[in-house]
Amino acid sequence: MIPVSDLSVLSVASECWPLVKTGGLADVVGALPAAVAPHGVAMTRFLPGYPAVLRALPRKRTLFRYDSLLGAPARIIAAKHDERPILVLDAPAYFDRDGGPYADPMGRDWFDNGLRFAAFAKAAADVAAGRAGAKRFDVLHAHDWQSGLAPAYLTYTVDEAVRPVSVMTIHNMAFQGFFAADFFGRLELPRTAWSIEGVEYHGGVGMLKAGVKLADAITTVSPGYAEEIKKPQFGMGLEGLILGRQDRLSGIVNGIDTQAWNPATDQALAAPFTAGTLEARTTNKRAVEAAFGLAEEDGPLFTVITRLTWQKGMDVLIEVIDHLVGLGGRLALLGTGDAAIEAGLHAAAARHPGRVGIRIGYDEALAHLLQGGADAILVPSRFEPCGLTQLYGLAYGCVPVVARTGGLGDTVIDANVAALASGAATGVQFSPVSYEGLSDAISRTIRLFHDPAKWRSIQRAGMAADFSWAQSGSDYAALYRRLKERS
Repeated sequence: MIPVSDLSVLSVASECWPLVKTGGLADVVGALPAAVAPHGVAMTRFLPGYPAVLRALPRKRTLFRYDSLLGAPARIIAAKHDERPILVLDAPAYFDRDGGPYADPMGRDWFDNGLRFAAFAKAAADVAAGRAGAKRFDVLHAHDWQSGLAPAYLTYTVDEAVRPVSVMTIHNMAFQGFFAADFFGRLELPRTAWSIEGVEYHGGVGMLKAGVKLADAITTVSPGYAEEIKKPQFGMGLEGLILGRQDRLSGIVNGIDTQAWNPATDQALAAPFTAGTLEARTTNKRAVEAAFGLAEEDGPLFTVITRLTWQKGMDVLIEVIDHLVGLGGRLALLGTGDAAIEAGLHAAAARHPGRVGIRIGYDEALAHLLQGGADAILVPSRFEPCGLTQLYGLAYGCVPVVARTGGLGDTVIDANVAALASGAATGVQFSPVSYEGLSDAISRTIRLFHDPAKWRSIQRAGMAADFSWAQSGSDYAALYRRLKERS
């Protein structure tokens, strides 16, 4: 029985699955309301009014109108999606355009991204404070740089006596939303906000920096990443600020949607399966081979499902493909990203016809099939705040081979001697992200694959792990309550 909600949270984010998605942020924002509901938390999502979002909400009503929101007319509209409340900033000048949430159809960042998301953050603060047609919320939960100014607008424009508490979640420190100094004049913030204690950062406006500095609590999406961002190699220039506020910092591991990602019921699979019927994965393997033009055989099939970027270690993957194929492995890759990396992968596929298959783009159903049919998933990220793809791999018996960093290290148990002996191993970890590190991990994975008893043990241990939102939802609800009690 779900308890009566006694705490209200406005979750502010630039994307939300299934309405709009470019990465894992959308999955988290989409899953959080259901995760915290059992703990008496009523969460409402607040999103930009992209065309796809507005089309998906046919029944909506206007709560509030702006004659000028940082220079453009806008309105706050209310609707429901999946029977849960959602608020949207309908501002055509900022969001009614072709292309993606952050970039035009040519892949170039929108010229006015700073203003678009500043307006979004300002509206979020107004909504949370009860100034835009909605009831005042207890907590404003901001996600990533696109929402980073929301705690600043709360701090500088809302009286402390009625100000909601705020949480700033960092999904990826590498994206910070930095804009030149003259941008400050367009924000309609008081002059006092222009300081190192406010939104100023290295002579410009730092949107993520502002959220980290001014929010009442800071979270990252794994405990490991919360520790890493205190160090220069991961803090991306904000490590000093993080260290200074580490008493406000915590790491909460992301969960996965165990209804959408359930191999026993997944309609995207050629053959559903459970930990007790792993032999059915062979049917999915045949389907993957057909989809990627790979030779049909029983040897190890690796997959990669990711953005094709340096962060994700894709340059190193290109270097080790010949090694992987030389050991009898095959690779099916789904992703899109840097043109040079795409070219390197296509060259590898040309060298190894029937052994390496590349699909540029993203296909949700195909991603499910890859998890259900490949034997192992490679995740060689140089840094990874949490990562979801390895969690999907665990749930689907697709053994994760991951770099020992951030949430990857937190969620995958390396198949060392002790872990194998105890039946606890769920994957393979490696370090550093280099040719030697990744090639050794692939070699070790293939040796394990050829030991059926050990391989089945690793698969079943991963499938038995609980990476639902149950614990994470409880952790977020507890954080909200602590903040509210202290306010």
